[in-house]
Amino acid sequence: MNTLFGARPAAVQSARGRHFGFHRPLLAAIAIVLSGCMPATTTTRVQADPADPAVPVARAGYRSTIAPYSSLRPGTPAPWRERNDSVTPQKPDR
Repeated sequence: MNTLFGARPAAVQSARGRHFGFHRPLLAAIAIVLSGCMPATTTTRVQADPADPAVPVARAGYRSTIAPYSSLRPGTPAPWRERNDSVTPQKPDR
């Protein structure tokens, strides 16, 4: 049963590849010929002169790339000897 799931798409793929392989160069040639018939695109909007100081311009904004950063370094060293002694296993009393 599982072999049928793989065999059917493989057969369709091979048949599809043979069918469209012949037409690809023809379709590419038609696309190139038709692209020569397309009108040149032009902008209908009037462009403002960049040297004109009266033209309104969007304001330049500034965003810091490290704005949410806060240092996580401790200010002073912690009392390490007391901390170390509090977590060490105690010696059994005999």
